[in-house]
Amino acid sequence: MSAFPAPVPRSAPWHGPLALCAGLAQAASLALPGSGQPVWWLQLASMAVLAALLRSSPTWRRAAALGGLFATAWLAGTFWWLFISMHTYGGLSAPLAVAAVLALAAFLGSYYAAVLGIFKALEPSGRAQAAIVFGALWMLAELARGVWWTGFPWGAGGYAHVDGPLAALARSIGVYGISGVAAALAMLLVQVRRSDLRSTRAWALALALASLGAGAAWQRHCAVEQCQTPAQSPAPPLPLALLQGNIPQDEKFQPGSGVPMALQWYGDRLTSLAGALVVAPETALPLLPQQLSPGYLEAIEQHFASGDSAALLGMPLGSLEAGYTNSVVGFQPGAAKPYRYDKHHLVPFGEFIPPFFRWFTERMNIPLGDFSRGGLAQPHFAWRGERIAPNICYEDLFGEELAAHFRDPANAPTVFVNLSNIGWFGNTLAIDQHLTTSRMRTLEFERPMVRATNTGATAIIDHRGVVTHQLERHVRGILKGQVQGRSGPVTPYAAWAARWGLWPLWILGVLAVLAAWVVRRRNAGHHTG
Repeated sequence: MSAFPAPVPRSAPWHGPLALCAGLAQAASLALPGSGQPVWWLQLASMAVLAALLRSSPTWRRAAALGGLFATAWLAGTFWWLFISMHTYGGLSAPLAVAAVLALAAFLGSYYAAVLGIFKALEPSGRAQAAIVFGALWMLAELARGVWWTGFPWGAGGYAHVDGPLAALARSIGVYGISGVAAALAMLLVQVRRSDLRSTRAWALALALASLGAGAAWQRHCAVEQCQTPAQSPAPPLPLALLQGNIPQDEKFQPGSGVPMALQWYGDRLTSLAGALVVAPETALPLLPQQLSPGYLEAIEQHFASGDSAALLGMPLGSLEAGYTNSVVGFQPGAAKPYRYDKHHLVPFGEFIPPFFRWFTERMNIPLGDFSRGGLAQPHFAWRGERIAPNICYEDLFGEELAAHFRDPANAPTVFVNLSNIGWFGNTLAIDQHLTTSRMRTLEFERPMVRATNTGATAIIDHRGVVTHQLERHVRGILKGQVQGRSGPVTPYAAWAARWGLWPLWILGVLAVLAAWVVRRRNAGHHTG
């Protein structure tokens, strides 16, 4: 017999609007409008509403439809700012840009619709089983969105928990695991009954969950504070100067305005700052080296050829014959040649054109069309005893790819550096969402993340996910601060993701669903007998 109550009438007219509102609440939980801060309890509440709707849904088709509405509203409410890049800067007509955002949200939302239909078809009998299967299926949908078709995991539900109780799990199971645990907890919450107050089993389950949470929190505390290992003498903090040019996006690649503005401002700062690691954002220099004035890049290289400063700066590299890359170039004293990092995870439509979509990109006036892909886990930039691993733009969304740097723990990065240009999306919550993404990576790897961006968020995040320094967004300025690199033991997440990628989560999710299917078949056989 199912543990779920009898379904409500099929004609309940408020289920669809409620699913849409719950989806928008989940979007708000990732970066609350007004503050830009993640709100973990709002994410749980939105998932609890979805779980309640599933419980009362009469059929798997209705469950899938409600899940699709929830996910489409959540995803469209999360990355609605794509409209700005396509319409304001890309020149795409407003109706077509709106349709494109909604179509992308609906397409990605179909993963969640599918798994919620499966959940209802399985109809897990026990409350704990229902929570486990719901969490596993939700995690599988998050994984599919993050991996398939090159992946677009922006706004995964787990990001809402960087400041919540579940943050302690990041070092073990990563953001996708947190998404699954949050979904399971939401399903448990909506199944609580008044009689549970007198149930020994219910109290035992609550105590077990609380103990697991406390254990995870204590384990993370000891790891980040090194209270279980002898104190090590850390390297001196690394001084930083992070450049934020605030070059208007509609002028950034214009030869008569944004290009000379960027070259002058960044060139002046790069050749005058001393005593720090200077970082300029993605495509800070918007021209290829061969397009720069003679001596321009050589003057920057000469400045860092001696002294006590180094630099990382974003610029395109390559040629028509060899192909182009979105790259980071590094200069430091004594180097035989400049350091180079080429972006590995490219942005569809912005940096490469997916098959059958050239007609779509030709309708937009966005430069930088087709790039070549760099390798995974490229060499670090070594400076002042730190092993610095750059990543560009939304590469920091792919923790499993950053984890490849930890295959050799002795040579793992001590600091991550993200170089971004979020100017494509205006002064929107995209800036806050991306900052939260970087914070989640610091929780997963317990390594600090330094961010240098064109318009924000230019910031320094320590290994505990705390923003220690941040420059006001949409201003032209320099953020000066310091970062303390981290070495030593790697996190469990870094260890298993470096070796197997996301496969352990895929396998756990599939096994949980298969187990529920076997139980359902067995129960059906008993009833038939």
